[in-house]
Amino acid sequence: MTALPPNAQLLAPAAKLDYFDVRSAPLPHPMTALEAWNLIMSRPLPLIRLAFKIRDAISGLFGVKKIGGFTGARQTSVATGDHLDFFLVEDITPDCLVLTERDRHLDVMTCIAVHDDRLFVISSVLTHNLFGKVYMLPVGPAHKLIVNAMLRRLDTGVKGASATH
Repeated sequence: MTALPPNAQLLAPAAKLDYFDVRSAPLPHPMTALEAWNLIMSRPLPLIRLAFKIRDAISGLFGVKKIGGFTGARQTSVATGDHLDFFLVEDITPDCLVLTERDRHLDVMTCIAVHDDRLFVISSVLTHNLFGKVYMLPVGPAHKLIVNAMLRRLDTGVKGASATH
């Protein structure tokens, strides 16, 4: 696993998390965490909309609110308390964007961190019940694939650059 950058934020200490993943890739040029978010979200993955529809349909049977997925809408500024798609912005600095989604089944935090010319996507999850644990069984491995695919789409200009974990 990639080492955490010093500006990373987690829901809890790593040893207490039910899911924890760190992915990173070189940045194509210096940018803020929000600019990096805009870059990786600007071109949605081909099957991601279908994946979110399936997620919403299945989860809805268990009383989980629909999240709809990612719009790819570019944001020039956000503040704590704003939303980026279904995520709540819990913290924003030039080098760190902290996004959460919390419900009765689980709490999810995605931290977009920029450090040493790299972009880090740090995901931490705490589950609250059996549904949350079962939900993460397919979502955990799928999340890793999705984040890797998004990071590979960065136009790094570095020959042979790829996402690492």
